[in-house]
Order: sequence, then C-alpha cells, then structure tokens
Amino acid sequence: QAVEGKLLAGLWDGIPNVSSYCDACIRVTTAKGKTALLRVVTYGATTKNSIDVSPEAYKLLNVSENPRNMTWQFAKCDDTGKLYFEFQTGAHEDWTSFWIRNARVPISKVEVKSVRHASFFALRRGSDGTVNDDKGFGKGAFTLQITGMDGSIVTETFDWPATGVAGKTLTGAGNFK
Repeated sequence: QAVEGKLLAGLWDGIPNVSSYCDACIRVTTAKGKTALLRVVTYGATTKNSIDVSPEAYKLLNVSENPRNMTWQFAKCDDTGKLYFEFQTGAHEDWTSFWIRNARVPISKVEVKSVRHASFFALRRGSDGTVNDDKGFGKGAFTLQITGMDGSIVTETFDWPATGVAGKTLTGAGNFK
C-alpha cells in the first residue's frame, strides 16, 4: 500500500495472461452506480470472473447489496509521477529481472537494447509480473522500450549501476501520457 496506494484489486487467475496485468489500473462500476479506480496488485483463485478488493476499495463500492453485481475494465491510472523499475534481489548482468511500477496504462510489451542486444529484444513476462531477460542485459547502458495496451510507447535509458542492479530501483524520466 505504501507504493500503490490503498485502492487495490486482485484479478481472477482464469484471465489469459493475467500476470501481465499486475500494476495496471481497472475501473470498477457496480450495478448501484458506485465506481472506483483500483490498482491491480495480485491475482489468484477467486470465483470465476470476480475480483478481490482492498478494504478501502470495498468501502467505496459497498451499498450492502448481496450479491454485488459489477463490471470492470482496464483504465488509465491517475498521474502519480515517473515510471520506476524495481530489480529483483538476485538480478545481475547474466539474468536481469524487474518489475515496472507506476505505469499509467497496462503494459503489453517490454523490449531492451543493451550490450547483448544490438536491436530491441522482447523480454519475457514472469508469472509474478516481472519482466525478464534470461540471458541478461550484460554490463553497460541499456534502453527499455515499454509499449502500453493503447499503443503508446515510453523509452527509458539507464547506465548500468556500478554495484549492479540487484535489489535496485531505477527511476525513469517520464510515464505514459
């Protein structure tokens, strides 16, 4: 909650490619007209086509109806600043793995250009929402090209940290518009 706020959701794990939606935003609308913009932080075995919500989101959506009929769709998140890239504690030049945090739109593709990739190379999405290069970026500057579901693209370039990327968080220069 310190990173993503208090209006959180978990999606049903039967949605195709559900892990790629971690950190995306969804707009939830109930049959009683209540709405909330929620950040997706997890997924799991819920009832088919349902979502789990944080207590704060529940308070916004609840009108004591049972069952609660609602719909959700992907939505642009509020502008809360720049993208940042949180590297796993075991990440290094030969296995590079990280999460992209604070994106305003759901991400459909992430590519890297680095000392090991002369042109943009598509990264693999992990089941935990990570973005992975199983052979690593190599030591040196790298450029990430992040494509949103709406087709917009953000490009970020970083120098390889002198002490490596393990456990580091790198802050980008911008975010999706």
